[in-house]
Amino acid sequence: MSKKLTKRSEDYSKWYNELVVKADLAENSAVRGCMVIKPYGFAIWEKMQAELDRMFKETGHQNAYFPLFVPKSLFEAEEKNAEGFAKECAVVTHYRLQNDPDNEGKLRVDPEAKLEEELVVRPTSEAIIWNTYKGWIQSYRDLPLLINQWANVVRWEMRTRLFLRTAEFLWQEGHTAHATKTEAIAEAKQMQEVYAEFAENFMAMPVVKGVKSDSERFAGAEDTYTIEALMQDGKALQAGTSHFLGQNFAEAFDVKFTNKEGKQDYVWATSWGVSTRLIGGLIMTHSDDNGLVLPPKLAPIQVVIVPIYKGQDQLDAISEKAKSIQSDLRRKGISVKFDDRDTFRPGAKFAEYELKGVPVRIAIGNRDLENGTLEIARRDTLEKQIVNQDDSVNFIENLLEEIQVNLFQKAIDFRKQNTSIVNDFKEFKKAIKKGGFVSAHWDGTEETEDRIKEYTKATIRCIPNDAKEESGVCVLTGKPSNKRVLFAKAY
Repeated sequence: MSKKLTKRSEDYSKWYNELVVKADLAENSAVRGCMVIKPYGFAIWEKMQAELDRMFKETGHQNAYFPLFVPKSLFEAEEKNAEGFAKECAVVTHYRLQNDPDNEGKLRVDPEAKLEEELVVRPTSEAIIWNTYKGWIQSYRDLPLLINQWANVVRWEMRTRLFLRTAEFLWQEGHTAHATKTEAIAEAKQMQEVYAEFAENFMAMPVVKGVKSDSERFAGAEDTYTIEALMQDGKALQAGTSHFLGQNFAEAFDVKFTNKEGKQDYVWATSWGVSTRLIGGLIMTHSDDNGLVLPPKLAPIQVVIVPIYKGQDQLDAISEKAKSIQSDLRRKGISVKFDDRDTFRPGAKFAEYELKGVPVRIAIGNRDLENGTLEIARRDTLEKQIVNQDDSVNFIENLLEEIQVNLFQKAIDFRKQNTSIVNDFKEFKKAIKKGGFVSAHWDGTEETEDRIKEYTKATIRCIPNDAKEESGVCVLTGKPSNKRVLFAKAY
């Protein structure tokens, strides 16, 4: 299969789909709308998972696991949540297959094996978790309860795209219980900060932190805190959300506790999550027409060493030096691959690792052994340098840090260049057509929000946390507004 990609400027969607497949990240499966995450793609997810898991535990959270199946009656208990996810639910109605007497060799659902109660395959776990919490929480001494789970969920999407929107995906979902409203809101905001720190410091993906409008918030939440990122095609990506759930789920599942005054009260709740959608965000923030560009902190392979040789004697000599450098780099905590396969030429290897986004490539040949040098290429700028072998370990360590910073700064510059501030609807439509974030006044009504979406396909991504009080008028209705909100077309 050809490794050459469609250019982003020609067809961004096709470029993205080709890159996911050709870089060996994922592929479509036999199940419509579901994906197979291949080892290289899963290695990126494992690195994301490891860093996030560390951050969750540093903020006091523990991991647990809850069932994939949710009894329909539990799912229905919190009405807004059930209504919000109803159209995306897969439902189990029977528990057994049997031979079909009318069609030899085929199976059919056993009509005698109908479940007494239908089971919803979890689209999210609030219902099963809050039903469980009822048995865990009796007193203020049991609070706060800070639980996270790493799991898969199913949302029966009609239009899917690898990583960005699939019928089944991997994620983490935190579910916490608190004694007071103040504590729960502080938790929801803290997790928004954790997500933002991860996105910026590890993914090198700048995000805007904000609050969702009423129509965009999570079903069953009182407030949804979000991080929004801007992709290279000018569309926004919701990269993570944290929800203040109030006492809605506690009331629905009768989760009460005895407070310090000896009185019974409902607990206060949050939930928060990010998913394998982050891999899609990583791809679309940094990658180019040559393939993936991965930030070093999340690259499965940070450095690859490619030998250039003629004959076994040269390979043996080069391998000795390459493995020494590999060991020195590994002692620094840097992941290194020495690719001594004899089934591919160096040029083919260069193309492969460029496509896979390996941050640093070392080429070492017989002349390099004689001169005590290495050729070092960086993936982000495609620049090459000749470096003294004795200095190479420190040079590469510093280069990886430089690449991480450079990718973040490049993404910040892109966002600045593609954020428009507008004051009327003519300017608004022009800016939305161009793409990017559009900062505009809004009158605060769902009706206006719906009309803007109908006219332009743009939605309110968030009301930024740092939005300043500013007198103005709504771009559509001309009604008074005291804050700008952020609009964009979105994934």
